[in-house]
Amino acid sequence: MTLETAAAKPSDGSSASGSSFYAAMRILPREQREAMFQIYSFCRQVDDIADSDGPRPERLAALQQWRDDIDALYQGHPPGRLWDYVASVRKFDLKREDFLAIVDGMEMDVPQDIRAPDLATLDLYCDRVASAVGRLSVRVFGLPHDDGILLAHHLGRALQLTNILRDIDEDAGIGRLYLPREGLLEAGISSTDPLTVVSDPALPKACAPLVEQARTYFTKADEIMDRNPRRVVRAPRIMSKYYRAILQLLIDRGFAMPRAPVRLNKAARIGILLRYAFI
Repeated sequence: MTLETAAAKPSDGSSASGSSFYAAMRILPREQREAMFQIYSFCRQVDDIADSDGPRPERLAALQQWRDDIDALYQGHPPGRLWDYVASVRKFDLKREDFLAIVDGMEMDVPQDIRAPDLATLDLYCDRVASAVGRLSVRVFGLPHDDGILLAHHLGRALQLTNILRDIDEDAGIGRLYLPREGLLEAGISSTDPLTVVSDPALPKACAPLVEQARTYFTKADEIMDRNPRRVVRAPRIMSKYYRAILQLLIDRGFAMPRAPVRLNKAARIGILLRYAFI
C-alpha cells in the first residue's frame, strides 16, 4: 500500500472525507484545497490500478495511459479526466516529472510484487510514491523551493516508512514485503516469502532500523517546518503529527506476534487538528 499523505487511501478504507488527509487539507484556502484534492484524486486512481487484482499487462497498460495523459496535459491538450488540473498546474507550477514519478512508483508493484527490496530500491520506491507527492504538495502550500524539496524528501520518507511498518501483515497477505533485504539478513532472516517473514520471531529486529530511520526523517522534517511560517506548514505539520503518533503506537505495541492493528483514535486526531490548525 502506498503513501497515506496527499496520495493516500484512508486507513479505514473509506472515502477521502474520512481520512487524515481530508482533515489536514480542508483548512487550506479554496485554490490550494482544490489543487490538493486533484493531486489526491490522481494518486488514488493510479494506486487503485497498481493494487487491483487485474491481469498485470492490463494494469501496466492503464498506467502507461496515465503517463500519456500527463504528457498531453503538459503539451496543452489535456484529456477530459485532467481538464480541471490545468489551472492548478499553472498557478502552482506543478511539475510533470513529479506526476510521472508517482506513476513509476506505483508501477514498481505491478510486473511482480515487491519482496524484500534492497535499501536503494526501497528508497527509490519511497521517493516515487511519497516524496514525489510531497514535491507537488509543497508547491501548493507555498514553501520556499529549497526547503520545500527538503521537506518533501524527509517527510515523504517518514510517512512511507511508517506506512510500511504499520501494514506489514496486510501487505504480506497480498504477497508483498517492503522490509529491506539487508535488514532481514542482519536479523538472521533468509527468506523473502512475505508470510514466512512476518511470522518469524526475529521480525522485531528487522523492523528496528526502519523505526529509527522514520524517527530521523520526522525530526529533520520538523526542523524544516520550524523555520518556516506557520501558515504554510499547517497541513504538512498535521500529517506529520498524525503519522508520528502512529509510529509511536507501533513502537509501544511492538512487532512480535500477535500484532493487533494500530490506528489513531478519533479523539487523538481531533486533538492534533485543533492544536496545529487553529490554536
